Amino acid sequence: MEFLFEPWPWYVSGSLLGILVPLMLWLGSNFGVSGNLDSICGILGAERFSDHFKFNIKDRIPSLIFVLGAVTGGFIAANFLTAEDYSVDISAATVEALSAFGISHSQGLQPYSVFNWSFLGTPQGLILLVLGGFMVGFGARYAGGCTSGHSITGMSSLQLPSLVATIGFFIGGLIATHLLMPLIFGL
Repeated sequence: MEFLFEPWPWYVSGSLLGILVPLMLWLGSNFGVSGNLDSICGILGAERFSDHFKFNIKDRIPSLIFVLGAVTGGFIAANFLTAEDYSVDISAATVEALSAFGISHSQGLQPYSVFNWSFLGTPQGLILLVLGGFMVGFGARYAGGCTSGHSITGMSSLQLPSLVATIGFFIGGLIATHLLMPLIFGL
């Protein structure tokens, strides 16, 4: 059972994705998360404000089950299957670059110096977490899907819009890393 407490090799995760994506397509769903935000808004009554949220919820059940499974699996893995002293293994160059911004590499899955309630009240926290979250949501809606939907399902089904979106995701990541992060943490 020790293998459950360690990160799985890429070929195990990749093989599981390789099985899951065609299965979801066969069920009439896509591998992605952002489309489920529409579903959740519709379930919560957003159709009263916009016709965009008027749909048959039965058509979206496979995608909602996928998201519920992802959230449940993440919770179980983080709380019951992660070694107490586990830390994400990142390169020394990345640790050094983050340190220059005042972000320390800590135990766990994300740096605590950024992901905590007190950081949210700082200008950098508001920009990264609030404005960044808004931009990710807007971008996913504008692109017609999220990074996982386009880069896994769309690319595997050879969709040109997904290739364009995936290239845009990479360019956006480079811009955020090399231009925006120095501006935000240089405040």
